[in-house]
Amino acid sequence: MSSTHPEVPGEPTKTGTAFLETATATIQSFAPINQIHQHLCAFHFYSYDMTRQVEAHHYCAHQNEEMRQCLIYDSPDADARLIGLEYVISEPLFLTLPDDEKRLWHSHEYEVKSGLLFMPGVPGSIERQDMEKLAKTYGKVFHFWQVDRRDNLPLGIPQVMMAFTRDGQIYEDLVKGVENRYGISVAKERENRAYISGPTHGIHPLANGGAKGLKTELREVDCKPTDSVPQGLCLSIN
Repeated sequence: MSSTHPEVPGEPTKTGTAFLETATATIQSFAPINQIHQHLCAFHFYSYDMTRQVEAHHYCAHQNEEMRQCLIYDSPDADARLIGLEYVISEPLFLTLPDDEKRLWHSHEYEVKSGLLFMPGVPGSIERQDMEKLAKTYGKVFHFWQVDRRDNLPLGIPQVMMAFTRDGQIYEDLVKGVENRYGISVAKERENRAYISGPTHGIHPLANGGAKGLKTELREVDCKPTDSVPQGLCLSIN
């Protein structure tokens, strides 16, 4: 039977629904989901407010050698809530992006070298083989569910998220939490990853929000109406 998160409103999954899920699961193909091959644990903060920090569990699949796409949950548990997604691209692909687009992407070098980004349960020697690649990449993240403010449903519009880029930014209790739960040492892994290098051309100055906060919001502006968006109501990132 499907698991239900205790903070999500609604009736528990009924036996008939669970039976139907079991039946369809034996018949249908889940090819996109079955491509997921990797679980990464990391931390994000709202681009416009670094005080709002969340643990993010990424379940990722490669599109090719230079791009992977990840579903993001608030935990690795069966009742985890799907809170966002991240696209990860190589440095060469990032450099092809328009300048206005680059600011929506964050670098991964610090996350990797600091030990904050890790693969739960994977031996360090194997994990570091992929970390060597990830350190050179950029990611674009949107969160749809603001679980840090205890929303019991995904309310509002998607928000741009960023990753940490230097020491002293992340709350130590978040780090201690994953260390205790997964039996890891972030400090020790930082030592083990000291040899890893970041992007060949260095971290691009327009990445990581261009060192400025970005907030996604709906506002009244002069924009062209569509079937789904009425006159004057447009999505903007500032």
